[in-house]
Amino acid sequence: MSTNDRPTILRNGLVLTMDDSHTVLPGADVLVVDGRIAEVGTGLTAPEGALEIDATGGVIMPGMIDTHRHMWQTAMRGYGADWTLTQYFVWYYLESGKLFRPEDIHAGNLLAAIEAIDAGVTTTVDWSHGLQTADHADAAVDALEAVPGRFVLAYGNIQQGPWEWATSEAFRDFYRRRIDGGKLAGFQMAFDVTGDPAFPEKAAFEVARELGAAVTTHAGVWGATNDDGIRLMHENGFMGPTNVYVHAATLTHDSYNRIAATGGSVSVSTESEQSAGQGYPPTYQLRHHDIPVSLSMDTSVWWSGDLFSAMRTTLGADRSREHLEAHSKQETVTHAHLRAEHVVEWATRGGARALGMDSQVGALTPGRQADIVLIKNEASPVMFPVLHPYGHVAFQAQRGDVHTVLVGGRVVKQDGRLVGVDLPTARAKVEATVDYLRETMGEEAWRRGMNPDVPETAIRENPYQYTEWDAGSAQWKH
Repeated sequence: MSTNDRPTILRNGLVLTMDDSHTVLPGADVLVVDGRIAEVGTGLTAPEGALEIDATGGVIMPGMIDTHRHMWQTAMRGYGADWTLTQYFVWYYLESGKLFRPEDIHAGNLLAAIEAIDAGVTTTVDWSHGLQTADHADAAVDALEAVPGRFVLAYGNIQQGPWEWATSEAFRDFYRRRIDGGKLAGFQMAFDVTGDPAFPEKAAFEVARELGAAVTTHAGVWGATNDDGIRLMHENGFMGPTNVYVHAATLTHDSYNRIAATGGSVSVSTESEQSAGQGYPPTYQLRHHDIPVSLSMDTSVWWSGDLFSAMRTTLGADRSREHLEAHSKQETVTHAHLRAEHVVEWATRGGARALGMDSQVGALTPGRQADIVLIKNEASPVMFPVLHPYGHVAFQAQRGDVHTVLVGGRVVKQDGRLVGVDLPTARAKVEATVDYLRETMGEEAWRRGMNPDVPETAIRENPYQYTEWDAGSAQWKH
């Protein structure tokens, strides 16, 4: 048997089960048999021939879950470090994003998928809004299927209105060929609702309902998608427990109440919201309305591709807001309401719930799929002492401390090195994409793209819009 077929036991680690009681087990073992968690406890007996992994001094936790990542953009890693959201719109929606070929989508997805499992993110939603053609979509899925992680394709196309691509025969054919009975962990439809009172997005929601697909949507984004979109979704009966609202940073209490009442969840991308301008990271509002939360990193064209950063920035943003609100009232916060334990929950179990996968992943309990991360680094002075395990994960650990990763019982990273992953091929594909973009754009445009000007005549007031409706002034633009 190969190591991926053998039973595996992680021994003598500090186990964060993330079960309903958030049980923490020091000096415990996790036994994996046939791809599932068979037992969690101390002094377990492993089957003969089992792979034994020494977790002494480390933290064993469920694989992390990212509910919103534009994986195709990873080929542009770090390129937009100084962008605002408007500049992002200009580059991807209006200008250079249109240049991406199917092979470029493939390259970005391949690197992003590898990056995810390397950082202990075992389930990732590919918020794939660069699928201009069915060939682009096939390329995206080919890349995801080539990497031993768990991936959900959220199909989108920023170059067309969702009522166009969602109702096309090309999309139906793709769904029949690659999704219905395919290898991916799940499928969503990814599009945004602009607030146009004609509600043209209704056609896409109807397709999603017919296919039984969840809808994930950028909601509550400053100047782009706000309360009118939420109201239209709600009044037309398209809000429910499977909806994932990304960012949700600029909504009113009315919209939060609608989300809460219909059981939806919010994917918070704190690094993105802090830096790009969607709005203040909304966890302080979501806690008030008791709305379920998951975490995401958005895109590596700007930010880090791991959830350690998401956890610590979310804690920082929420606590900063809490202190600021108190100080404005001449009050002092004596106890932080958002704790490290909460963001670890959001990075694991919260993601599983948002994706309807809570019975499968997100916790280390018998019967669940064995998506497991061991955080351990004997060469690092930061990995001892581990006194507050949730705090250590959220504030002290980082992607370089991810020692071992299992996905469905398969070892995909061990002793700090990826297993069964062809990184040189991924590098070559990404380098080819970068060379193509630089050559096609020209060096001057390539350099200027890192801080692009906003074209006065080309950009609409709301770049998310596919119609001429101006939500800001509530009138038709002429």
